Amino acid sequence: MNPLTEKQIRASIVNASRGEANRATVPELDEVRWADFDYFGWHDRKAPLDSYVVLEIDGRPVGIRLRAADAGRTGRKALCAWCEDIVVTDDVSLYVARRGGASGRRGNTVGTLICTQFVCSANVRRNPTYAEAGNDESMREHLVESRIAGLRERSTRFVQEILSTR
Repeated sequence: MNPLTEKQIRASIVNASRGEANRATVPELDEVRWADFDYFGWHDRKAPLDSYVVLEIDGRPVGIRLRAADAGRTGRKALCAWCEDIVVTDDVSLYVARRGGASGRRGNTVGTLICTQFVCSANVRRNPTYAEAGNDESMREHLVESRIAGLRERSTRFVQEILSTR
């Protein structure tokens, strides 16, 4: 992922008003290792149920505001819809995003299961288990590349679903 500034992040959020985007608490960006991410996600420390994700679509950043469906239900065993990691299943939460445009202003939302701490990029890059790839190094590399491509495709599809109503 290309490095982003706070201004770029705020401007990229497509399913929040300008005021909501400006009130979001953006984390410190100086220490972010952008090359390690397929998307950048964080929790708003001032609004515990609010989270944000920014990813690149067609070379430009597109951000979405997410809301945890129920703070008391986070961390249940489930499969993340974005990384589909079969090993890390104990920290997945339901997130809901308001649709863009008039549909979102009417209260329409879309939900999905995502790793609670937004660690999908690390999950897809983990070393495959023996059951997944055996000892074949080329198979291991291919599996990791396929996981990365799948994460990018599924996260992009979710954001495009939000944008489709703009």
